[in-house]
Amino acid sequence: MAGFVDEASLCATGGAGGAGAVSFRREAHVPRGGPDGGDGGSGGDVWLVADAEVASLSAFKDHPHRRASKGTHGMGKNRHGARGADLRVLVPPGTVVKDGEEKVVADLVGQGDSYLAARGGRGGQGNARFLSNRRRAPAFAEQAEVPEERWLRLELKLMADVALVGFPNAGKSTLISRISAARPKIADYPFTTLEPHLGVVRVHDTELIVADIPGLVEGASEGRGLGHQFLRHVERARVLVVLVDLASVEGVAPAEQERILLTELGRHQPELLDRPRVVVGTKADMTQWAESNLPPEGSGDGWEGPRISAVTGEGLPDLLSRMAVLVREARAAQPVRDAYVVHRPEPEGVRVERDDDGAFVVRGAPAERAVAVNDLVSPEALAFVHERLARAGVDRALSRAGARDGDEVRIGKLSFEYRAGGGLDAEPGRRRTSAARKKGHR
Repeated sequence: MAGFVDEASLCATGGAGGAGAVSFRREAHVPRGGPDGGDGGSGGDVWLVADAEVASLSAFKDHPHRRASKGTHGMGKNRHGARGADLRVLVPPGTVVKDGEEKVVADLVGQGDSYLAARGGRGGQGNARFLSNRRRAPAFAEQAEVPEERWLRLELKLMADVALVGFPNAGKSTLISRISAARPKIADYPFTTLEPHLGVVRVHDTELIVADIPGLVEGASEGRGLGHQFLRHVERARVLVVLVDLASVEGVAPAEQERILLTELGRHQPELLDRPRVVVGTKADMTQWAESNLPPEGSGDGWEGPRISAVTGEGLPDLLSRMAVLVREARAAQPVRDAYVVHRPEPEGVRVERDDDGAFVVRGAPAERAVAVNDLVSPEALAFVHERLARAGVDRALSRAGARDGDEVRIGKLSFEYRAGGGLDAEPGRRRTSAARKKGHR
């Protein structure tokens, strides 16, 4: 599988929304036409979607950025802007999505599973939306909402029926090349396989997906060699085939190889030891007992389990039949998925933080959306903003955070002055600049 990539970073950016329009009807014989500004269209969302046609994360290796389409602005005569198209980013089934703190936010296991990676900016409302008995001619509209931009970490865990596990150079690549159409690189030295390979094997009426997992070494569960990168591909396999090298040039006895391999699997994920497994000796053709499936009593390697030779084909029919039986049993025991799974981040609330210079910073989409109007100098618009902030719980949050009279409050790119009992000062309503902060202005 040339170019296989199982780890990648993704920068997902939603589409920017369109701004609402400020417009009034201007028609003959209608001297006081009402507001007719249309809404801006929302930007598109970025979705990660599991698709079986995608084999690896190689598409993100050199191009990690994905951005959805923008929404268009609203116009007069109640013409609303068009919504930006969503962007579907295809990833392989088995992709784990982590946030910037390495927390798993989604596990896209099956075909069609999806995750909302970045929301598009909501379109601003036109001035026609703010018409009321108190506001007969609203001369303000909402600006477009800033879209989400998130850096995510993608990790692929292969979805295979059978995982071949063994020391480096234990014959895994040779075996998968013999039983399937997979053609991994094969050579007589350790770590020939530096990336997993998948092969499709048909046994009678059963089709199996077999993964050749790069060789494990003692200490792999602690990161020795490329342990963590290799071991995660074993986690989703239904059946494990543990290969012990009967002709190991390192002189490690087959029973000791089995002990080390099972120890590393258990340390990585204890549940792996409960997974159905077959332990088999490889390279039977290179031992002096190649003619029989069991070594004579008192033989040198002491291995009494089944033996195979990927070169001569010895023992392969029995091994394949055993694999097929275990896979069928594991599939039957697995719960049936009724439909694909959709993952959405929890809606964001309002929170207040204290900045290094002592100012209170209000974060959260509801608060930032509340101040996103195009004319904060207008008393009418500012009164409307205060109403929205109160409904969003900003006043209560600032009071609980200890805000006092005259403290600077920042919401998005705007700076206000706090008034105890009265919310935010109606005067500032202007964008913060570094010069204004240095002079002490709010």
